[in-house]
Amino acid sequence: MKIYTKTGDTGETSLVGGRRVSKASLRVCAYGDMDELISYIGLLRCEIPGSSAFLRNVQTVLMTGSAHIASEVENPRLTPFPYEQTRVLEEEIDRLSADMPPMKSFILPAAPVSAAHCHIARCICRRSERSCVALNDHRPDVEAVIRYLNRLSDMLFTLGRHECLTHNISEDFWTD
Repeated sequence: MKIYTKTGDTGETSLVGGRRVSKASLRVCAYGDMDELISYIGLLRCEIPGSSAFLRNVQTVLMTGSAHIASEVENPRLTPFPYEQTRVLEEEIDRLSADMPPMKSFILPAAPVSAAHCHIARCICRRSERSCVALNDHRPDVEAVIRYLNRLSDMLFTLGRHECLTHNISEDFWTD
C-alpha cells in the first residue's frame, strides 16, 4: 500500500464517514491539533522514560478522541471514548502533586529540558482543547474529549513541575 493517495491534492480530505471537506475546516484543524499533541507526547515519552507507559496510554486515548472529533455524527463503528480516563489523569495529578511544594506564583517554563517540553505539550493541549470547543459540537463523546483535554493540560503542567522536583532544579516563578 502506498502512503500517498493523491486524493488530498486539491486541499480536501475525508472525515470519518467519508464526507469530503476542506483541509482548513474547523474539524480538520481540531483533529490536526490533536495529532500534533499526540506526536509531542511521543517526545515526552523519550524525555521522561519513567512516565513512558502512562504517556503511551494518553496517546491511545487521544487517538480514540481524535477519531470522534473527525466524525460529524456519533459513529457506532468507532471505539467508544474511554470516559474513565479523565479520572486516571486526576489520579496521576494527585500522585505527582503529593510531594511538591505549593506554587508561589505563575511559572516561567525552563530547565530541565523535560519540564520545558511538558509546558510546550501543555500549550499544544490547550490549543487542541480550544479547537474542539470551536466545533460547537455537543455530542457526549466530543464533550468527553474536551473534558479529557482540559484535565490533560493540568496533568502536563503538573508533570513539568514534577520534573523540576525530580531533577532538583528550582522552578522559575514569575514574580513581577
